[in-house]
Amino acid sequence: MFNAIVIDKNDDGQSVALTQVDEANLPEGDVLVDVAYSTLNFKDGLAITGSSPVVRSFPMIPGIDLAGTVRESSHADYKAGDKVVLNGWGVGEAHWGGLAQVARLKGDWLVGLPKAFDEKQAMAIGTAGYTAALCVDALVDHGVTPDQGEVLVTGATGGVGSVAIALLKAAGFTVAALTGKPDEADYLKGLGADRIIDRAEMGEKGKPMQRETWAGVVDTAGSFTLANACAQTKYGGTVAACGLAQGFDLPATVMPFILRGVSLLGVDSVMAPKAKRLKAWDRLAKDLDPAALESIGQEITLSEAVDTAKKFMSGEVRGRYIVDVNA
Repeated sequence: MFNAIVIDKNDDGQSVALTQVDEANLPEGDVLVDVAYSTLNFKDGLAITGSSPVVRSFPMIPGIDLAGTVRESSHADYKAGDKVVLNGWGVGEAHWGGLAQVARLKGDWLVGLPKAFDEKQAMAIGTAGYTAALCVDALVDHGVTPDQGEVLVTGATGGVGSVAIALLKAAGFTVAALTGKPDEADYLKGLGADRIIDRAEMGEKGKPMQRETWAGVVDTAGSFTLANACAQTKYGGTVAACGLAQGFDLPATVMPFILRGVSLLGVDSVMAPKAKRLKAWDRLAKDLDPAALESIGQEITLSEAVDTAKKFMSGEVRGRYIVDVNA
């Protein structure tokens, strides 16, 4: 038996509880992992609160991230004792996830834990940080360089934004942080932000073409924020879009793309191929100062996960929540 957060649903609605689960009930997979840490992400908040139908089968153990030690493996790449990380692949939505002490997974979904990090640090990074690295890789691979000007990060105090700022600064970029939390300015500047911009400046409908400002953008917001970011991006600049915190709509025109040659790149972390995952984790291991994780990550216990998840729905979050599943 092991402890886990379990979501269930019946005619009376959804229920969520910390309970004990029999290992015999674990889903199929070729690697059994003793989980050390998981995280809480926005998607976990949606799943736990039932705010959006992200869970595709019940009962479900949420948690799209985990880090731990392989106990048993029939996969060629992993053996007992290996430290591993998992991000995405529908885990916590269609396959039991990381908010549990034990998980059975497909080895093809796993990445070896980089030696630069321990399990707790890896979960301070989590899907949010790994997504941030994918976004920075997308900008760099598309030719954005520090000499071209500022890079904007929206949703700057969130998990993706926080890590993106640190990675961009390490790569030599000048970073502008867009946030609705001006009292977090010191936190953002500590991560590497050069200036702070009020979220309200970009949160409403704007002109289809605006003053050229950004060489690149990492956007977690969508909606009007993304539309304005595109309208403000310099000629030939690039926008990496990975989130929809403001909304999934895009009330924009084609003008920035056809008149300024702006590129809008969609960044997906859930089904990204392993080569991209390894490259992202290599960037994190090389450029992310483990000391920065102390300010990004806040540790909670498994018993606190349900209440904390509700905070995601009300915007009461900063950085990352790391879940010690054994506490």
